[in-house]
Amino acid sequence: MITQPRLNFVLLSAAFATTLLHCNRTAPEPAKTERAVQEVKITVKGEYSPDRITVKKDRSVRLMFYREDDSDCTAEVVFPDFNVKKELAVKKETVVELIPQKEGEFTFACGMDMLKGKLVVEK
Repeated sequence: MITQPRLNFVLLSAAFATTLLHCNRTAPEPAKTERAVQEVKITVKGEYSPDRITVKKDRSVRLMFYREDDSDCTAEVVFPDFNVKKELAVKKETVVELIPQKEGEFTFACGMDMLKGKLVVEK
């Protein structure tokens, strides 16, 4: 036979365990998309397409350049404000990764500074 105090303890323990399980199941998960890498594909064929890219501040950015033409002008891409200079392979994807830490508009260009694009960083 179970005594009243012991029964109260068992019931209270069961209620507490149920509450913990319920809280763990219904607690909102951290937003996975908030910190997801921002990826943008850019085609290089006489110009950058798109030539204006908008991203969020303090989040990883992966820019995937696909160089379709083999002119000397499109051989590299330069992001002067991020101290990035990257050679672009012909008919292959070249990845440029960065984390913009301030808001604003930042230009990127070919090595000859003829083709231009803009990286817009927002809050």
